[in-house]
Amino acid sequence: MSKVAILQSNYIPWKGYFDLINSVDYFVIYDSMQYTRRDWRNRNKIQTTTGLKWLSIPVVTKNKFHQSIFNTKVENKNWAQIHWETIKRNYTKATYFKEYKELFEELYLNSNEDFLSDINYKFLKAINDILGIKTKILFSNEFKLVEGKSERLLGICKELNAATYFSGPAAKDYLNENLFKEEKIEVNWMDYSNYKPYPQVFTPFNHFVSILDLIFNMGENSSLYMKSFKAKNE
Repeated sequence: MSKVAILQSNYIPWKGYFDLINSVDYFVIYDSMQYTRRDWRNRNKIQTTTGLKWLSIPVVTKNKFHQSIFNTKVENKNWAQIHWETIKRNYTKATYFKEYKELFEELYLNSNEDFLSDINYKFLKAINDILGIKTKILFSNEFKLVEGKSERLLGICKELNAATYFSGPAAKDYLNENLFKEEKIEVNWMDYSNYKPYPQVFTPFNHFVSILDLIFNMGENSSLYMKSFKAKNE
């Protein structure tokens, strides 16, 4: 029996996203779903000298009402150079930036992917490696997807022989927990409150930024400011 989480891919997500991944045995990237504009799929925030700044990957949205995340293409490839220069300019004084500079510089400057999902996966995998997350990553198109929001998630869980389904709190608005109970699968809601603050380059402190902020500021100590690592060690 396994622990499973299912979530759309995000661009350089915040620490809570990686706590969710680290809490389970299987993390399914749910990119068969419709692409949503002005969401976390193609953008995230970083701290800068002038406050929070969005880093957004430009994508093609000609068929935005019928377009899956998996099939969403990048509009042009100069985004990577722009994002890296912005990151480098604002985090050069962060304690651990030099330690990770070469790794992320290579990820950005050698980014030739045509599809958003591939870009997100590349960064997710690199960040998992930095944090020491060993969770197996799968894609939703590897599963038989049925109709219905809750039914589709339940179907994936059943294919993975799940005992527990981990979900972010936003899904409480639509998830039918009774369907999971009928299949003897426990639903575990992630708690993203009361994260411990850490020293950031800029003030005021903000938890809801890309995990790159945590990595550049805390380096090998990043997991001390996350929840799932402590829970695993207890």
